[in-house]
Amino acid sequence: MSIRPHHLTLPLLLALSLGCLSAQAQQANGLQQRMSAAEFKAAGLDKLSTQELQNLDDWLRQHGKTTTKMVDTSGQPVFYEPKQKRSKFNARLVGHFSGWHGHDEFTLDNGQSWKQIGSDAPVCMSADNPAVKVKPSLFDSWLMYVDGCNGSVHVRRTR
Repeated sequence: MSIRPHHLTLPLLLALSLGCLSAQAQQANGLQQRMSAAEFKAAGLDKLSTQELQNLDDWLRQHGKTTTKMVDTSGQPVFYEPKQKRSKFNARLVGHFSGWHGHDEFTLDNGQSWKQIGSDAPVCMSADNPAVKVKPSLFDSWLMYVDGCNGSVHVRRTR
């Protein structure tokens, strides 16, 4: 007996439809349906009004789930996959910058955080929210240039 492609169409479509409906149902269920009563209470969600709980459920549906796809050997997130093309970008440091002091960590206006690796300390002027350029360097490392500095430092993304 040979199986013809058109004989597989209906079962395949049915399986795909059920899978989609299951995923939609899970997304449609709120936290109260997805958590046990003990988890719901332990999270303090039982203290929310019906409207507050609905607002939280709506927010969670709109913002989806974020997962870290890769981690390094120490368990830290990897923000750029090894084969992904890395490219330079411009941003601004958030807050006051008074130069490099070794192992400083800074937040950029795009939400990323970068930490200085090493103790390089090029001469810099102090500034509020200075412009920066972050660009790929050798061996998967990155360099950060800050406006008003006479050089760059190696950095690693932390968030």
